[in-house]
Amino acid sequence: MSRKPSTPALDSTSKAIIEQLQLDGRRSYAEIGKAVGLSEAAVRQRVQKLTDAGVMQIVAVTDPMRLGFHRQAMLGIRVSGDTRVVADRLAELPEVSYVVLSAGSFDILAEVVCEDDDGLIELLNEKVRGIDGVSGTETFVYLQLNKQKYDWGTR
Repeated sequence: MSRKPSTPALDSTSKAIIEQLQLDGRRSYAEIGKAVGLSEAAVRQRVQKLTDAGVMQIVAVTDPMRLGFHRQAMLGIRVSGDTRVVADRLAELPEVSYVVLSAGSFDILAEVVCEDDDGLIELLNEKVRGIDGVSGTETFVYLQLNKQKYDWGTR
């Protein structure tokens, strides 16, 4: 089961590096170094430490619709038993992009990306509802994506 790892303390320079990468993940280490007052080698070393520690990932953010995934949805999932076990099983599914334990009407929220409605139906019936402990689901189909940003900084 996944558990929350300890997060290393971040100094202002590491936070500034993260913010630079959130503005443009393709920015060179030399450019970042100029912005934060470090050498290119020092920035490279800090980025490696931050990624190794799981503090951040450098990834390409895509538009699922343009890649042939025309059905996105948020699943509200009710669980009988250990929610962490169910969350870990959901996280293993390739269609699932986001899983959180929550309080309120649902025990877990999971965002899913499928090729089409048939793919969503198959995911729900053959995979999600088949997980031991899932007692109910509610599907919130996305009609339009209006905002998806990852540049909120390190506050």
